[in-house]
Parts: sequence; structure tokens; C-alpha cells
Amino acid sequence: MESEQSSAIKKLIDLQAPNGGWPWFTGMPDNRYITQHVVTGLGHLEHLGVARYKDDSKYMAMLNSALSYLDARLAEDFEKMKQQDPKYKENCHLGYTEIQYLYARSYFMEEFPVNKQAKEAFDYYKSQAMQYWNTQNNYLKGMTALALSRFGESKTAALVLRSVKETSLHNEEMGMYWRNENHAWFWYQAPIETQALLIEAFDEVLNDTKSVDEMKIWLLKQKQTQDWKTTKATTEAIYALLLRGTDLLGSDKMVSISLGNEAIDPRQMDEASRPEAGTGYFKTSWSGTDIKPSMGKVKITNPNPTVAWGAMYWQYFEQMDKITSSETPLKLSKKLFRETIGATGPVLEPISESTPLKVGDKVVVRVELRSDRDMEYLHLKDMRASSFEPTEVLSGYKWQDGLGYYSSMRDASANFFISYLPKGTYVFEYRLFATQKGEFSNGITSIQCMYAPEFNAHSEGGESDRSINDNHAPTLQRQMALLSSL
Repeated sequence: MESEQSSAIKKLIDLQAPNGGWPWFTGMPDNRYITQHVVTGLGHLEHLGVARYKDDSKYMAMLNSALSYLDARLAEDFEKMKQQDPKYKENCHLGYTEIQYLYARSYFMEEFPVNKQAKEAFDYYKSQAMQYWNTQNNYLKGMTALALSRFGESKTAALVLRSVKETSLHNEEMGMYWRNENHAWFWYQAPIETQALLIEAFDEVLNDTKSVDEMKIWLLKQKQTQDWKTTKATTEAIYALLLRGTDLLGSDKMVSISLGNEAIDPRQMDEASRPEAGTGYFKTSWSGTDIKPSMGKVKITNPNPTVAWGAMYWQYFEQMDKITSSETPLKLSKKLFRETIGATGPVLEPISESTPLKVGDKVVVRVELRSDRDMEYLHLKDMRASSFEPTEVLSGYKWQDGLGYYSSMRDASANFFISYLPKGTYVFEYRLFATQKGEFSNGITSIQCMYAPEFNAHSEGGESDRSINDNHAPTLQRQMALLSSL
């Protein structure tokens, strides 16, 4: 590890420009945001006692050069602003770049004080942060609180975080989080980094362990159904999860699980089923002859102060029209309509026992999908009766109502592959033709998150109709209740 750290520090020294800044890539000009981001990362390592390079003259010279570069850029901004606004003392000139500077600079104030040329600018933006913190989003408020606390303004820092906490939401499953954040594409609008930074702030400024542990739950639940898109998001999240509040890996006690009178001890299982080191993950199963009615009563006891979760599945064979609906945080509902042409255009009428289909009728399938959280990599499969043929048979990517997905029509089902599903409600529609006489079962519709397979749901089975005469195709008496969740 020490060798790897030394190699990384050498790369940073080699990449640093003569003026102290770092570019994004070699050959590009120095970049202020990148430099502040690197300095913040070095501050994290110093703050946690991971990097111990105070005796390394090259490392200290690199850090001093970077901080001098940032001080000089802040002083330049200050001079330009004074020329443009004579009443600058009365107006707000606090931006995200200045807040990031204060946060990065706060890690090294004792060893590397602000130079004299930038002292007036530093004092000005510090006072601006104390006065205008309430105009910023949660990410920048967290940075402001941490910086002010380290600068000796603990009362204002605590006020900032109390304000942030008042707008938080609490949920037993999702923990503590914020809904009304404008998450977009700028670095100061990133949701994972925002949560990680607020964990650091609530721990350091307020010493609020309860809120910190609840916010960690939200981070973990996001990882359960999504991937963290960038190395920056991943490193910030790991920093917050492992090194703030309760140590998630500090206890190796196993969760106690019993099914009826049978206790589950994973340590007594065969080697392939034993708990995974670090995470404690394990999996076991029973065959049909081993399953007893008493096993339907499950008791779980978690002796650890941190969150734990799992999933239990019951798999069995059933007649298609006897299947009942199932849902998780995903929820589906499905309806079938006959499409006719009226005086004003297409008209949809529900299919019922009193309005059976005829060969040649056009049928509209409408599937409503609801999710109570953001998810990624989902497969929605809608089975159809063998008497139906789709009007569209070509596969391809589609965009509808803010949702992109890949559609694939197969012989017996319609498949939709969704790479990213934001929280909300979505409707899928496609058209079929009734092509055969008879009595048919319409099958079920199912959805599963490929990233977290425990998040799945399906509809109830479509019940076949009573006898159909030669002039009619199938009547789908029971409409499928596709997965649903919000």
C-alpha cells in the first residue's frame, strides 16, 4: 500500500504545472476545479491519517505550490469583482468555485496559512459564506458548514446543518435523504457526492451519529439498485460509509435467522455456502420435499448496530390462470382494449365478457409501471396469448415520456429493456391483432431489476373465457395486474 501511495504521489508531482495547478489531462491548461478537487482528496487522506508525507519535501512542496495557486486565483477573482461592482460589500458574489475553495483550503489552514496577497479575498468570501449560505443547494451548504466549522465559526456551521436537516425525509427502509434537490449534471448537483459530503458534515460538525447512520442507509440502498457512475462518486461514498459514524465492518456477528423451529447457521454449511468475508453474504435453499408449513414463519434478529438485509424466495409451479399478482417496490398493472375507429378517431373500449373479440380486431395492450425509487437495468416481459400477433415486429430503441428503453418483440412475449428507470409512473403501449378462434390464456407480465434481482414483480395470470363460438376470438375475462410500485 505504501508503494502504491508513493507511486500515486509521484504521478501527481509529474502532472503538476509550474504554476501549481493541475490539468484534467496531460497537455491541457491548468484547471481550477481539478486542482481544488485534488487538494480536497489530499485533505481527506491527511484528515484520516492515511497519508503521512510531512517528512517528504517533494510532497510538501507540491501541496504548498497547489495551495498558492488556489490563493492566487481567488485573489484575481476578488480584484476583478471589485472593479466590476463598486458596491461589492453589499452584494452577494459567493459562487460554487469559491465555496469549493473554502472547503479544500480548510484542511490545510494550520500548516499552510493563506498568503498575504489573498488574505483580503479569503476574509471577504468567508464573510459571504456566513451571510449567504442559505442561497446554496445542500452540497454547497455541507461544504460551507465544514469550512466554517474549521475556521472557528462553529455556531454558523451548526445553523447551516440544522437548516438542512429540517428539510430531510425519513423512511424506515430508505433512511434519511432529501427529495427536493435539483440533481443535474454539474459537480455540485451530484446526488451520491451530496449525500457523502453531508455524512461528513453531520458527523464532524454536529456529531449526530443517528443521522449519519440513517444517511448511510440511503447510500447503500442506492447502490443496491444502481451502479455508482464515476470513480469520484464511488470514492466519496466509500469514504463516508467506512470512516464516519458507526463502523459498518466493525462487527462480524452474524444475523440470527430461524424458519419455524429450524435455526439457520451459515457457519455450519458447506464451504460453497459459507458467509462471504467482509460482507457476510450467504445463500441457501431447500427442495420441495424439505419444505414444511412451519417454515413460513421466519424470524430474523440483527445483533449489530448497522443495517442488514436479505431476500427470501418461494418458487413453485402453478397453472397459468391461477397465478396471483406479486409486487415489491416495483408495481405493474395491465389492461387490454379493443381499438375501433369512431367519428373523431381511434376509440379504446375495454375487453370484457359482454364484448368479446373477433378475428381481425386490433387490441391495445397498456402496461403501467410504477417504481418508488430510481433503478437501473430492468427487464419487463409481457407474455401474450397465442391468438395474438403484434403489429410491430422490429426491435429497436425507443424514447417515450422521458423514458428510454429497448423494445424486442418475440414469438410469445414483448420485452422491454430499461437501462435507467427514474422514480415515478410510466405507461407502455403496443398493438396486436386477434388472428385465431378459440379460448386462450394471456399469460403473466413480469419485471426484474437485473442489478438487484430481489426487486421483481409479476401480474396475475389471465383467465381464459368460457366457450367461444366460431365467430369470436378469445375474450380475456380477467385483466392482468402487472407489477406495480411507487
